Amino acid sequence: MAKNTSRFICSDCGYESLKWLGRCPGCGKWNSLTEEVLTPRQSLNAKVRATAKPIALTEISQMQMHRYSSGIGEFDRVLGGGMVPGSIVLLGGDPGIGKSTLLLQVADRIGRLGRKVLYLSGEESAGQIKLRASRLNIDNPNIYFLNDQNIDCLDTYLAELSPDLVIIDSIQTVYSDNLSSVPGSVSQLRECTAKITDMAKKSERVFFVVGHVTKDGALAGPKVLEHMVDVVIYFEGEKHFPFRLLRGVKNRFGATDEIGLLEMSGLGLREVTDPSSVFLSCKDPTVSGSAVVAAFEGSRPLLIEIQALVAPGNPGYARRMASGIDQNRLSLIIAVLEKRRGINLSACDVYLKVTGGVFLRDPAIDLGIAAAILSSYRERPLPLDMVYLGELALSGEIRAVPFLDARLKEIERLGYKNAAVPAGSKCDEAGCRPLALMGVKNLDYFIEMVMGG
Repeated sequence: MAKNTSRFICSDCGYESLKWLGRCPGCGKWNSLTEEVLTPRQSLNAKVRATAKPIALTEISQMQMHRYSSGIGEFDRVLGGGMVPGSIVLLGGDPGIGKSTLLLQVADRIGRLGRKVLYLSGEESAGQIKLRASRLNIDNPNIYFLNDQNIDCLDTYLAELSPDLVIIDSIQTVYSDNLSSVPGSVSQLRECTAKITDMAKKSERVFFVVGHVTKDGALAGPKVLEHMVDVVIYFEGEKHFPFRLLRGVKNRFGATDEIGLLEMSGLGLREVTDPSSVFLSCKDPTVSGSAVVAAFEGSRPLLIEIQALVAPGNPGYARRMASGIDQNRLSLIIAVLEKRRGINLSACDVYLKVTGGVFLRDPAIDLGIAAAILSSYRERPLPLDMVYLGELALSGEIRAVPFLDARLKEIERLGYKNAAVPAGSKCDEAGCRPLALMGVKNLDYFIEMVMGG
């Protein structure tokens, strides 16, 4: 009889070592190796009979992909148009952000179509799920609840119930009897995800898997989990704001970096069909440090207000704080303003905030960030009817941005009259005619024309 062996496995990348190491050789992270006991499944000398037959690429028939809606339009947008049978969707987010609420509402919409849904919860009891369902006014006989953490028994339940959708909440709470390690360990996560993948592909059912995130905002467990599933979606937002953002970071059946906007209410999550109007507010024409940008997230533009506050600080100990963008990006824009324009921001504290709790990665908002900082620094309000577009280079030049026509159409739809765009940008005249476009070559030209020198 084979003996159990002990391995040290990295909790971040899954690297295995026979002995403990302070730093993982795979990903370079410190103090990430934990000891786990591995139980051998079978003898290595056992012969395995091949059951699959190699097929030439030209002999494979092209299958038509059939999708069906989740019942929530913003969720379908992030999924690439709907749910694909045989797919596995990994949904990650902070605790209490609303992951279970979202999936319970999806289960209700699917159940109304006459399809069966199996909801496996390893974190909450049947009574707790019933309380949430009552709060959401969900009373659907096609939703079946299961409180069994053993993933090896899931095949039996699937054969008895034959559901169209399976929800596992969460992957960190289920386990397999083939391993002696505790639920949530690296070995269990990989083993359970592999079993779920096998069941999904063989039964052509849709699996939604909930995953916890670390304090850094990444999905807990090794990165191999994200490679094993078909779709990875992050559920983002701040608890103090009602808005929640669905952001797709991987999708084998559609575009990545797609976003969907939802709003948390007393009756659950509801769709926000006009995101741009949500992030804009009536601005005071006498207040400085506020600029509107047209960010492109996923496949649609969003008009969002950016607010900056420049206050006197201690020389040499100036603070830089950013909410909604990467703080290193804020420091880079401040460095360009100091070097190319000679603005003394090293003696000032700079605070920047994106309204609505949304995190922006689009480089086209650089010009809007610089405009908001300059406006606050000079105590000079910006024009209320202008939107700012452009990527700021280290030389101070304003570079072109992609999807300019779509951004300008969104600006026009919301009633803005002016737009500052990179000089020489090519755009469709029909879509730009109602707008007055100001071509900006560099920071000097922008400050002279907009800020008045």
